[in-house]
Amino acid sequence: MSIYLLLTTLTDAGRKAIQEDPETLRDINKEVEFMGVKIIDQYALLGQYDFVNVIEAPSNEAVAKLAIRMSAKGTYQTLTLAAITLEDLIKTLKEKKSPW
Repeated sequence: MSIYLLLTTLTDAGRKAIQEDPETLRDINKEVEFMGVKIIDQYALLGQYDFVNVIEAPSNEAVAKLAIRMSAKGTYQTLTLAAITLEDLIKTLKEKKSPW
């Protein structure tokens, strides 16, 4: 399983929905997990993005599907970033063989 950061920006409709019922955020989490993506951690943000979610997913395709389905609702937009643990990065950098 790979780790991703999912940055979310609420639309006007999303801000209205959360203002009317903040528990909507928990419903979204249930939907995400139903799609086979595990939520590791979440934070509300101040600034350009409204939320960051650290998620674990089986593939890039699973995360792409999640991002498209979430954005299609019209209540938020997403930016997804693949993440590499420092341990994996260090291990890769120490390898003597070139991947090319």
